[in-house]
Amino acid sequence: MKQLQKEIRHFTEERGWTGNHDARNLAISISLEASELLEHFQWDAPEKAVALRKDDIAEEAADVFIYLLQFAEAIGIDLEEAARSKMRKNATRFPVNPS
Repeated sequence: MKQLQKEIRHFTEERGWTGNHDARNLAISISLEASELLEHFQWDAPEKAVALRKDDIAEEAADVFIYLLQFAEAIGIDLEEAARSKMRKNATRFPVNPS
């Protein structure tokens, strides 16, 4: 993930886009891209939406992911560790129900 963040940072720096990539703007961008992702599912069943627009959905998911990586880097979050920590917390909050 660190390598991908480095590649994204390089891409952004080459284009002179770093000035707008503060935590607030990146959080807004995550939300906007997530809304664009949702738009693909607005009027169709999920299976149909994926069958019809999988490539477009993948692009929107990638946009969300890229902005999330940039956001994490901007505020100093290790997303891998944060995800693992959250999963441990969720395991305590939501234990497995033995049948």
